[in-house]
Amino acid sequence: MLRYVGEDGVAAVTIIMYVLMFASSLYTGYSYGVAPMISYYYGEQNRGKLRKLVAVSLKVIAGISAVTVAASFLLTKPLVSVFARPDNPVFELAVTGNRICTVALLFIGFNIFASGMFTALSNGVVSAILAFSRSFVFMLIAMLVLPAIFGVNGVWLATPAAEFAALVLSAVMFLKYQRRYGYGGRA
Repeated sequence: MLRYVGEDGVAAVTIIMYVLMFASSLYTGYSYGVAPMISYYYGEQNRGKLRKLVAVSLKVIAGISAVTVAASFLLTKPLVSVFARPDNPVFELAVTGNRICTVALLFIGFNIFASGMFTALSNGVVSAILAFSRSFVFMLIAMLVLPAIFGVNGVWLATPAAEFAALVLSAVMFLKYQRRYGYGGRA
């Protein structure tokens, strides 16, 4: 970002990361909250309750995602104005960036939940693969490729692209292990 728009761009990225972290804390809190129940139902071999809890959790995450995306789009300017005045060039950069990065909120919750779920099921390897791929591998690839193609907008697109790639990986792992752990099928 420093290369594309200088220090104002770095400030704008920081603002957007704060907004995304605030929304992500909702997903993290939910995932941490249900993890003990997932572990308990799995240990108890109560596949019915485990299936129902995972199904409800996916619906809750979808609901939180819809609300956070709508709120972030509708409240972009007030959120950004907490960090930058409207007459500051950082403000417009951050408003544009936030509107693009907000798309990531559609995917972040599912990725956080998937990683937390595999931790709760005592599969640290899958959880670590999901977390590392999401936060480092996919983000690194997106940050190297997308700005080269789209310029500044590529920087903003990197987070949604990385989160979408992580969502695909999470879905693959979710489907791969559903029989083993018994959370798949009808709730």
